[in-house]
Amino acid sequence: MSTHEPRPTSIRIFLADGVPEGLRIVEKSNWTGRAVVASRSQLDRALAREELSQPGIYVLTGLSEDGAPRVYIGEADLLRDRLRQHVAGKEFWTHLVAFTSTNEGLNKAHVRYLEARLVRLAKDANQWELENTTQPASPPLSEADKADAEWFLAEMLLIFPLLGIDAFEAAASKERTLVPGTGGESPELFLLERGADAQGREVADGFVVLKDSVARASEVASIHDYLRDLRKQLQERGVLVAESNGLVFTQDFRFTSPSTAAGVLVGGSANGRRAWKDQRGRTLKVLQQARAESTA
Repeated sequence: MSTHEPRPTSIRIFLADGVPEGLRIVEKSNWTGRAVVASRSQLDRALAREELSQPGIYVLTGLSEDGAPRVYIGEADLLRDRLRQHVAGKEFWTHLVAFTSTNEGLNKAHVRYLEARLVRLAKDANQWELENTTQPASPPLSEADKADAEWFLAEMLLIFPLLGIDAFEAAASKERTLVPGTGGESPELFLLERGADAQGREVADGFVVLKDSVARASEVASIHDYLRDLRKQLQERGVLVAESNGLVFTQDFRFTSPSTAAGVLVGGSANGRRAWKDQRGRTLKVLQQARAESTA
């Protein structure tokens, strides 16, 4: 996300087909960018739109063979032609998001710069599998052009999570750990059971296990396939590394829920709302209930 303080804003999502699952056009107040959002089955209608006859930056999203979220990032002078190539060239993707400018403000250098920045952000965050195999070179830009591109990027990063794409954000960014209405960060929580020794924080869209947390190396016989596969994926991507005391987190990592985070840590099913506790021993469930009661 942007380093600027979050502020209220307005984002408009136009349902071009009149249904939520159809082709969507996303715009933001006081921004010249526009996003075209479509599924693979809607590509023909997306390609017919005027926006895709311009230079732009795009992402393709889907799942890998083992079920992990995967993203590919690209740019093109003519989005329509490049996206048409990906129908035959890439099998994994199910949805696309393509960004263009409504005032022809993006040129070849801008979109190459944005591609390089997004690939770097996705690699550094390491939250999704990245289909790109190389880091594209960033083109030389003037100071003014670079500032314009960074502004465009900041607005894109605000829109991506609304579309279910959180591949570009660090797991425990300041914006994610703020407790709504308080201005403060969510408290650090701890899990110490069944061989796991971990720290974490509740975030707006899930739960983050913090770097250096230790997961149990072994798994119970009754572990769900989903948890077993997830632990394997995290080891293959270097998020979890085997050491003498267990599987150690090499980075902060965001899970969809506190129970998924706890399950990965203990190698089996776990109730995260009861397993995660603060320094005073209060469970996440108690803390959530207290927050809800304080607003009554």
